[in-house]
Amino acid sequence: MRKRIPWKQYFMMQALVIAQRSTCARALVGSVLVKDNRIIGTGYNGSVTGAPHCDDVGHQMVDGHCVRTIHSEMNSLIQCAKNGVSTAATEIYVTHFPCYNCAKALTQAGVKKVNYYFDYHDSPLTIALFKECGVPYEQIKIDRDYVEQLAQMLADVEN
Repeated sequence: MRKRIPWKQYFMMQALVIAQRSTCARALVGSVLVKDNRIIGTGYNGSVTGAPHCDDVGHQMVDGHCVRTIHSEMNSLIQCAKNGVSTAATEIYVTHFPCYNCAKALTQAGVKKVNYYFDYHDSPLTIALFKECGVPYEQIKIDRDYVEQLAQMLADVEN
């Protein structure tokens, strides 16, 4: 009997897929903004629309960081802003633990919970900000049974 994927893993799997659109190979990051179990915005690490991408012209390094790209969390928030969608009382599912600048933006935008997959330079400043502002964060892992179940379903369709 097929197991139905829980919401948290469903949204995290979406973030992992979205990360594959990232245009800076230094960090393939994807994010999904969710309100009431509905996706309201997505984002991935990428350059400003119309500007060259790292994958095409190389990285733009400043103090050990590539500054050519906009982080996925920011792109998720910007997508909502461009479309007039409120981010108040939302959750974000992001492949990597947010940096401090993204954490500030997420908190200011009304994100009530941060769900992440990879520990990634977990900044003490980010952790302190989330605690101070009452924003819980949780690491979400994917049960491989769901991935294998999907692979089997796809194989059955192909045959």
